[in-house]
Amino acid sequence: MLAYLFIQNLFEPDKQLFFGCVVVTVVISIVLHELAHGWAAIWQGDDTPRVMGHMTPDPLVHMGGFSLLMLVLVGLAFGAMPVNPRNFRSKYGDALVSAAGPAMNFLLAFIAQSVLAIWLSTQGVANEGPGLNGQSLLLVFAYINIALGLFNLLPVPPLDGSSILGNFVPSYKRWMDSLGNPMFIFFILFIVLMNAPPQYTPFGIALTFGAIFTAFFGPEALQAYIKLIEITL
Repeated sequence: MLAYLFIQNLFEPDKQLFFGCVVVTVVISIVLHELAHGWAAIWQGDDTPRVMGHMTPDPLVHMGGFSLLMLVLVGLAFGAMPVNPRNFRSKYGDALVSAAGPAMNFLLAFIAQSVLAIWLSTQGVANEGPGLNGQSLLLVFAYINIALGLFNLLPVPPLDGSSILGNFVPSYKRWMDSLGNPMFIFFILFIVLMNAPPQYTPFGIALTFGAIFTAFFGPEALQAYIKLIEITL
């Protein structure tokens, strides 16, 4: 059902722009998210990302063919960056390296949301064509990156939030290690989010934040933002 719901956007003329924006956004965001982990790990003294050949912008290296296929089919994807926490200089190196990924997502979202808000405040929603395509891409890029950042900060393995919390709360890390394979907790989280009211999911929170942020640029910008959501999503 999920595959049908997302892949059908490719074949519906009024949803093809949304499909393209999501694919482009997710690929760029995951690659930069993983590279941020790698940069932070190298800064902490771990050369594993470079040795393993992961300090590259190639999506296939970070995501793999299966993840890219899942992205196209169901709109879900994942990435990985090999690191060795034993090499980190700081006692809290694991938390710093783990936090670098979501931090990159928030930075990307801030840039995209700022550019979009300025654009909407000065020119409103663009007419059909490259202008509207650009605004739609910025909208999707901003809210997906906010959602990715929030989602990855949840303290559930294998998300970054679990490593951050485990670095500061040893008892939590011991509990995670005792589980053996904690992926079942992740699947429970996924099911809960899939059935939660939209406004309480990372994507709903991201759109709300986007509206609040855009409102600082004036009521006209906020109205244009809401109109753009209706057109794009």
